[in-house]
This record gives sequence, C-alpha cells and structure tokens, in this order.
Amino acid sequence: MAERDCGESPPRAVPVARRVLSGVSTIEVPFHDVDAMNVCWHGHYIKYFEIARGVLLRAFDYDYPDMLASGFVWPVVECHLKYVRPAVYGQLIDVRAELVEFENRLKIGYLITDHVSGAKLTKGYTIQVAVCSKTQALQYVSPSVLFDKLEHAWSS
Repeated sequence: MAERDCGESPPRAVPVARRVLSGVSTIEVPFHDVDAMNVCWHGHYIKYFEIARGVLLRAFDYDYPDMLASGFVWPVVECHLKYVRPAVYGQLIDVRAELVEFENRLKIGYLITDHVSGAKLTKGYTIQVAVCSKTQALQYVSPSVLFDKLEHAWSS
C-alpha cells in the first residue's frame, strides 16, 4: 500500500448540522480483569475505552487500518479517567465513546455505566493527534480525509 505525502491540509468549514457520533460496546467484566477484591483493576478501563473507540471509528469508516491507508497514524497523546464506582467480576457494563472534537485533534469522551441499572461507573477522555506515517510530522490541523469521512457519516 503506497503511503501518501502529508502536506498541510487546508482549513475546512465545519458542517453546521451534524449529529453526535458515538459507539457503544457491552462488555462482561472477565475474571482475569479483577483483583483479589473482585474489583476490576484500574488499568483495564483504558482497554474498555479502546474497544468502544473502535466501534466509534467504524461508525464513520475511519478505523485504524483506514487511518493508516490514508497516510496517517493517530497516537493517543493524553488519557484521563475518573473512577466513580468499581466494576466487578461478571458485571455487564456499557462503554460509550463519543466524538467530542475533531478539527485539530480527536478528542473522544467515554462513559462506562452498569448495563442493567445505568449507574455511572467511570468517565474519561482520550486525545489523539494525526501524524503523517511517511514523514512522522505532526499535523496541526486534522487531515481532510477525516473531514470527508465525518461529512459522509453526517449526511447518511
């Protein structure tokens, strides 16, 4: 697969009418994710965020293989979590990922809730930036391919 040159993307107008783009994954907390107190170990929440982020990215046809094919990688450069109450072994949880920002970076917000009661368990966000896979140059404006994918998703 040929990599494309990653010149500066021209500024783009943000669509006026757009719907919230999100993805939800329901996960049963597995035994290997809990500690001796039967509580989900804090580091696994980031894995759950990643699962929901994949669902969100596929919702607008820009999952990781699509990113790479477009000539960009999107490393996570920041991650924030706020624990409200613990998830436990066998609990069904819903992990929601929602696109919050996209013009200069991808900021994705997360909410983990109990599948049955809807009680909030954890919330947080991640920030990813576009980097040209050929030159490793940081893109200060999101590449036009992202805007094209989002516009297509919003118009569908």
